[in-house]
Amino acid sequence: MDIEIIGIDHGNAAIKTRNASFPNGITEYDFEPYTKQNVLEYGGKYYVCGSGRLPLLKDKTTNDSFYLLTLTAIAKELDHRKCESRTDVILAAGLPLTGFGLHKEKFKQYLLRGKAERFVFESRDYEITIRDVMLYPQGYTAILSNMHLIENEPSVIVCDIGGWTVDIMRLDNAIPNAETCRSLELGMIRCFDEIGEQVRRNTGKSLTSAQIETVLKGEACSIDSKARQMTLEYGRRYAGKLLSAISESGFDAGAMPIIFLGGGAGLMKRHVTPQDGLCRAIVLEDVCANAAGYERLARQMSQKLSP
Repeated sequence: MDIEIIGIDHGNAAIKTRNASFPNGITEYDFEPYTKQNVLEYGGKYYVCGSGRLPLLKDKTTNDSFYLLTLTAIAKELDHRKCESRTDVILAAGLPLTGFGLHKEKFKQYLLRGKAERFVFESRDYEITIRDVMLYPQGYTAILSNMHLIENEPSVIVCDIGGWTVDIMRLDNAIPNAETCRSLELGMIRCFDEIGEQVRRNTGKSLTSAQIETVLKGEACSIDSKARQMTLEYGRRYAGKLLSAISESGFDAGAMPIIFLGGGAGLMKRHVTPQDGLCRAIVLEDVCANAAGYERLARQMSQKLSP
């Protein structure tokens, strides 16, 4: 049986593979739910995956939610690749560099259950055995696939804007400087919550995170002009607040480029322009960049280990 190597980015707002991205919400049902779309059947229960967002879990091994989302991500990726539903898998995943050594073994064992998992996803039967879990530092892994962007740059700042945290590090000669790693609780969830609160106070309207995200992306959305303008204004304020936090963490944004990636990278692209003179921004808008990077490294390492 062939082994599929699948990279998964277990975000606090969304789960990403090389070819898929979906919100990390999961709702349990004792009986068959109203839809078959995004429905996982596992252990005698039904789970609708990808609707809404999980409450923040600083320790993702606390319960089985992220494991069930992992099975969902595997099914989605196998379906995209048109692979057999009975497959052995090597998972490639990531952790923030700030706590990488501390959490690595616990997260690996959480994902590596050591048995064949039988489940149904969107009415298709699966039998998946996770043979190994390979873990890498998030953010840095995505950069390895885009080294052409930093040619002739001896030092760059990497800013991975996730759902809850913003992970920052400096690369010197393409190598992470461990002493510079910082993790700030300034992710996009905080941005959306702040915008939602300000819009409620000033207009009486309660926007959903999906509406806020749509407006910040510059896409069409049928909310009134005042709520839209407030959303854009506080999006700009968030971008400024993040740049200030980067500087306060000891990084000189005026002396070297900043590579923005993750779910919030697109926001920074729209609000940090060369005309501002605040920094030289390099933006990786592909939200699946981390997952693709994990997978690429795992493939390279597997090839080296092959006899």
